[in-house]
Amino acid sequence: MYTRFQLAKKYISYFISASNGKGHGVHSPFVFDFIIHVLNDKKEYPCYSEIENYRKALLKNEKVIEVEDFGAGSTILPYKQKRLKDIASSSLKPRKYAQLLFRIAQYYKSETIVELGTSLGITSMYLASSPVNPEVYTLEGSSAVAQVAGENFQKAQLDNIQLSLGSFEKTLPDLIQKITKADLLFIDGNHRKKATLEYFELFLSRNTNESIFIFDDIHWSKEMEEAWQIIQEHPAVTLSIDLFFIGIVFFNPQFKVKQHFTIRF
Repeated sequence: MYTRFQLAKKYISYFISASNGKGHGVHSPFVFDFIIHVLNDKKEYPCYSEIENYRKALLKNEKVIEVEDFGAGSTILPYKQKRLKDIASSSLKPRKYAQLLFRIAQYYKSETIVELGTSLGITSMYLASSPVNPEVYTLEGSSAVAQVAGENFQKAQLDNIQLSLGSFEKTLPDLIQKITKADLLFIDGNHRKKATLEYFELFLSRNTNESIFIFDDIHWSKEMEEAWQIIQEHPAVTLSIDLFFIGIVFFNPQFKVKQHFTIRF
């Protein structure tokens, strides 16, 4: 994992070199449309305030739970006993990016959504709130964390979320057998190069021309940057977008020439 100083330097470099996020000078009609109608959609959807109330409650929750860590580990919270408020402050996707996930799911009408890494369920709730009422399959390794997420899903009456508990090695084979496609895949559960590439390859068997794969923390470490580069260069990927904290890939064969965009967000 990069230090905060290293990450800050990388972010400054990204911010300077990235397209301005307004669509100016972007020659791809698809990417221009993405910038205008998804990235820069400023509408306050009803689910925003509702889900953010759950985040606020979690950020105030002093309850201590036992957490099993199946991913790359946490240097911020290295202990098994953790307060919910601390997990929420360090692990939940910020509002800006969680709401972007909602807009992507909504705009591209994703019907089958897979999330690797439920955490406390905030991003799951955003994904499940898309107007198309998608089936959301979310996987979490820690039973105590999953229990909190499940309770939030019930309170929010989001019965279109299926939560699977256990290490990904145990839960992924069953999930792959259950679904016929992955319209939207969000990988946020194991920030290691080998694991990230394995998940990517696994879900290639369930992607379609309209599928969208989203990878969290692509600049989190040298390993993750290497994984992101390999994913970008994969023959099946026709378009990739680097937003620094997340990377997005598309598989539409109508994009005749492989394109990569780095956009300020």
